[in-house]
Formats: sequence, structure tokens, C-alpha cells
Amino acid sequence: MLEFILLQTDAVAEAVVPTEEKLSILSLLFDKGSIWITIPLLIMSAIIIFIFVDRYLTIQKAAKDDTNFMNSIRDNIHNNRLDAAVSLCKATDTPIARMIDKGLSRLGKPLTDINEAISNVGQLEVSRLEKGVSTISTMASIAPMLGFLGTVAGMIVAFHDMATSGNNLEIADLASGIYTALITTASGLVVGILGYICFNVLVSKINNIVFLLEARATEFMDLLNEPIK
Repeated sequence: MLEFILLQTDAVAEAVVPTEEKLSILSLLFDKGSIWITIPLLIMSAIIIFIFVDRYLTIQKAAKDDTNFMNSIRDNIHNNRLDAAVSLCKATDTPIARMIDKGLSRLGKPLTDINEAISNVGQLEVSRLEKGVSTISTMASIAPMLGFLGTVAGMIVAFHDMATSGNNLEIADLASGIYTALITTASGLVVGILGYICFNVLVSKINNIVFLLEARATEFMDLLNEPIK
């Protein structure tokens, strides 16, 4: 009889052992308390990725440096074939070619005017490459603050429920509300880090192109000072 009672007690104990509930990040993201923050963050992530891919491909194309191009320009100028040099620039779809084309169109004017014209075109080309990059920087700054806003709002709701629940307060419900609120901070930080990385990658590549444009502009100005053979 005693053995039977012990077996029954063990069975009841096993029956009341709570099962461990796995934490689902996805369900927390789309919980009714955090979805109003999650949706804007997802939209911002999509915009950041779209701009990054678009600018990255454009910058990679602009960064192609063909040494044969400048050699051909030099040969055409030395051989007084300006039309061939201009045609080569128009057939080459790069910032360097458009910059040199502007310089060729100003031949015969003072070198300072040519240099200024080239510099202006170079600045315009850099501005085109930077299109949308500032948007990534802005979203990288806004996303963490938006996440913090969601957390603060969630904590306010959680503590309001705690204050109005009286003796019916359930710790599990309170904890659930708190980590649902905290998930918005994590989401905002993830989007902010993503935007920060994308922004710095693009800025680094644009800086490399700026140096390249300056080098080719200097090379072209030196070319104009070379004696014609």
C-alpha cells in the first residue's frame, strides 16, 4: 500500500512539472505590443539594404581605373587628334572620362580655367555617387532611438498593468511584457548597426574614388604641360 502511494505521488509530481517554454524572437517581434515598432524597423532595413546594393554596384563601376584610357588620351593629344580624344571620353561611361571630356572642351583657355572646370565635374560626379548615402546614415541614427522608444512605451504599459492589477498580479505576465518591450531595443540596435556598417563601407569606397579622380585630374593637367613631340 505504501509503495502504491509513493508511485502515485511520483506520478502527480511528474504531472505538475512545468514544461519549459522556448523563447520565440519572431513572435516577440510581431507581438501586439511591439509590432508598431517592428514594422518601421523592417521598412528601414529594406531601404538601407536597397540603397547599399544600388550605391555599391554604382561605385564599383565608377571605381574601374583603365590605365589604357589615359594613355590613349595622351597619344591623341600629342598627335593633335582632339576629336578622337573627345570621342573616346564620350564612349567611356566613367566619372574620369566625363571629367577629362570637360577638360578637353576647355582647351585653349587658361590652365586655371581648365583645372576649375575639371574640379567642378569631379565634385558633381562625387555628389552623384553619394546619392542616398546620407539616408543610410540618418536611418542608422534613428533606428536605435526608435527601438528605445518602443521599450520605454512597453515598460510604461507593463508598470501600469502592475499598478492596476492589485493582488492579481502575475509575475509571468509582467516578465512577458518587459522582454517584449526590450525586444524593440535589440531590433533597433541591429538595424542601427547594419546601417552604420553599410554607411562606412560606402563612404570608404567613395573616398577612394575621390583620390582616384584627383590623381587623374592632376595627370591630365600635367599632360597639358608636356611638350608636344
